[in-house]
Amino acid sequence: MKNILMSKGAKTLVEVCAGVKPAENVLVVTDFAMMTIAEAVATAAYSTGAEVAICTIVPRSGHGQEPPPPIAKAMKNAEVIFTPVTYSITHTRAVKDACESGSRNIAMTDFREQMLIKGGLDADFNETKTVCQEMARVFEKSSQAVLTSPGGTHLTMRKEGRPGNALYCIVEPGQMSPAPNVEANFSPTEGSAEGIIVADASIPYIDIGILTEPVTAIVKKGMITDITGGHQAKILADDLKSRNDSKVYNVAELGVGLNPKCIMQGIMLEDEGVFGSVHIGIGTNITLGGNIKAAIHYDLLMWEATIELDGKVILEKGQVRL
Repeated sequence: MKNILMSKGAKTLVEVCAGVKPAENVLVVTDFAMMTIAEAVATAAYSTGAEVAICTIVPRSGHGQEPPPPIAKAMKNAEVIFTPVTYSITHTRAVKDACESGSRNIAMTDFREQMLIKGGLDADFNETKTVCQEMARVFEKSSQAVLTSPGGTHLTMRKEGRPGNALYCIVEPGQMSPAPNVEANFSPTEGSAEGIIVADASIPYIDIGILTEPVTAIVKKGMITDITGGHQAKILADDLKSRNDSKVYNVAELGVGLNPKCIMQGIMLEDEGVFGSVHIGIGTNITLGGNIKAAIHYDLLMWEATIELDGKVILEKGQVRL
């Protein structure tokens, strides 16, 4: 029965999000822990008349690690790619190269069977696309951003020359979008971020999930220099230190969730889409318009944030003010 229920969400991913057409080459990159989801997506793609292949990789040992070279090569030759994997391969050179080759990429990191049945995929993506594109357009036009929140966040950053990215679950050739997360984001100029990040909603990575107490990060010259809080803050701090890569502390992204159907639940692709939530990404930024490839890309989420661009408020306590 579950497979029948999952078919609805798989159909949305294939026909609405990726727009798969007959005879197109579709590649599903997965690992053994995600096989039921991969098969549901592959079945939906096959039903459109596409040429479908499933490639199973050994789960990466952490988010942001490259897939094996043969898989990266296959991704460059695919017209459509779905990636239901346990650990993210979204912020990798393999995905960046595949997009530059013209592929349409749907990222499905840490996807759950239940997400094919109910949740963010129930959104009208053609409707959410409009506000997402407008938010990205405003991001792209701005040069200075100030982020604040009732929890204590106060972060300033520059972004001259950086694109505003609209990820609304519908992809054209050369584009990547997570699903069902809908978000607009940008990558600040390296070295420009200054201030304090206080995450009080979620850090949906490394088994942290919904935050039971705030995680505070001090930022100087674009890099996190200190992380404080309780047990969850220690998990994050210890993980970053274990990477032996100073670039993991890079402030890589400011993003706004714009999917009214997503619910904060400790799952990345649902949490980051929650309408009005804000996240600060750290680590890799090469898939967002930046220049840094780090060992990881994590996101720190907060509630009721306010974003001011060049002196104009475009998000006020989680409410869009475009």
